[in-house]
Amino acid sequence: MIKVGLYFGSFNPIHHGHLIIANHLLYQEDLDQIWFVVSPQNPFKAEQYLLNEFHRLHLTKLATDGVPGFRVCDIEFQLPRPSYTIDTLQALDDKYPSHEFCIIMGSDSYMNIGKWKKADKLCRERKIYVYIRKGFPVESDVSGNIVLCKAPLLDISASMIRKIWQEGHSIRYYVPESVREEIEKGNYYRRG
Repeated sequence: MIKVGLYFGSFNPIHHGHLIIANHLLYQEDLDQIWFVVSPQNPFKAEQYLLNEFHRLHLTKLATDGVPGFRVCDIEFQLPRPSYTIDTLQALDDKYPSHEFCIIMGSDSYMNIGKWKKADKLCRERKIYVYIRKGFPVESDVSGNIVLCKAPLLDISASMIRKIWQEGHSIRYYVPESVREEIEKGNYYRRG
């Protein structure tokens, strides 16, 4: 059985903070692989702020290309929208019966897990790796198989990176070089 940690996200854009967390969990927890599940439409995020889903998928592939244990997953591109984690997991279970899928999330997301579709079932049936984010203690009305992780965190966010870029400043060192080059070439995230 291959144990896969699913790192869900809009990755708008993917940045070094995401990659450091994934790398840490891959080598510090009992995971064989980390799959970056690019969400075309997150039910909790406003769609108008998202770069086109295929561009975000491409940037995520660029960021993880050639990294042992990392894989990019586009399963939610074939599912009804918005995407719900419980449905994505069922689709992955059907497609990959020899894999055991777990969830990776920050404590900020975990605080809202009670609002997720079939949250009780999700938390009961899946191991959830929760990395602690400053200011977001692990508190939830939903109990489950939770593994608390102290991953190294960078104090950056995709929204901060977009803002820096929109203001005309370099995003070098915030994102992998291949991602920066593609964002510049495509003029992504610039205001019209």
